[in-house]
Amino acid sequence: MTLCSAYLPDDRPGPGRLSEVPLEVLAAGPAELVLPEATIRDERGGDLLDRGLLSDPSGGGGPLSSAERDRAARAFGLVNVAFHTQRALRLVTGLLGRPLPHLVVRIGMHDDGRRWGGGHYRLPARTYDTVEPTDVHAHGEVHLGGGNGFLPAGNGETYFAAPSHNLAIIYHEIGHHVCRHTADFRLNRQRWSHAQTNKKVAVDEGTCDLLTAVLLDSSDIYGWHRGSVPTWDRRRRLLDGRWTMTNFRGGRSDPHADGTIWASACWTARERVAEAGYDRSRFDRMLLRGLSLSAVEAGVGLGVSARTGVRPDAEVTEQTLRRRRHFGALLEAMLRADPGLAGPVLVGMAEHGIAPGSTNAELREAARAHLLVAVGG
Repeated sequence: MTLCSAYLPDDRPGPGRLSEVPLEVLAAGPAELVLPEATIRDERGGDLLDRGLLSDPSGGGGPLSSAERDRAARAFGLVNVAFHTQRALRLVTGLLGRPLPHLVVRIGMHDDGRRWGGGHYRLPARTYDTVEPTDVHAHGEVHLGGGNGFLPAGNGETYFAAPSHNLAIIYHEIGHHVCRHTADFRLNRQRWSHAQTNKKVAVDEGTCDLLTAVLLDSSDIYGWHRGSVPTWDRRRRLLDGRWTMTNFRGGRSDPHADGTIWASACWTARERVAEAGYDRSRFDRMLLRGLSLSAVEAGVGLGVSARTGVRPDAEVTEQTLRRRRHFGALLEAMLRADPGLAGPVLVGMAEHGIAPGSTNAELREAARAHLLVAVGG
């Protein structure tokens, strides 16, 4: 273990509390850290780590800072991502009882001709909505942009919005790696290793937001970089009790918005578990093991076909894909993973109009009918 600089979550607006934290590193290059769980690399190169792993965030660096401050900010971002990647994956490994495949995280991506302030999770596919400059690792990659725009730093100053400094973005994208190698909502294990799909569904996006909330210990996961969005606006993605299946749209709507309903329901159920006298981590374990169990029950299994490039016998059918999208199907798997939590979890989920066994459309119609009766009564 070696000490490194990283932000830790806190309740103040801003990137977090600057701290010195331990990090297990297997190997280090000028702009790369190899961990037991992941490889983190700044694709813009440069000798970022020649001064060690204790760096100053330098306000995120960016185009308006000096070259030295921008280098320091990039070095900090590399190490910050490494720490939080290791933290997230070790938490998941402990709860699942098994490790996930090695993850590659690439920083400074898609900055050719424009600055990108976001992140995404990529699997090798025939086509992409954003052109990938190099081959994507078969097990999946997290891509983080170099940053775009400025945010309030919480101290009266501004902060360059580098995704590598933003814990919520980091955790959410790692969440997609967790979902891919547990539930596998899009059945990528049943596709050729070079022809997987990067399309996300609401239950995937919502699970990633819930994992982010667990790691941040906050329901307002995007409160820093979406602080200008009102809390009553679903674009804020606040895990709030107001989001129920009455708000579900489905179809071609934004899966992040519909995912907020699932994430909010999980957050409420997690609180009901705590109120019933159980540790919240028991719900986290229930969710993760439910993700894996749902894959097994769908006939997907836990083998990673992309490791060999051999396509399994099972075919990807629209009917199977459709069932993988339903909140009620994952809830059923969670209940089988830990029947002892059924009471508080069902109560929490019901507050958002979610019940086991029903399709999303059925849950939406039932929730809207209940609302009409309540308003009429």
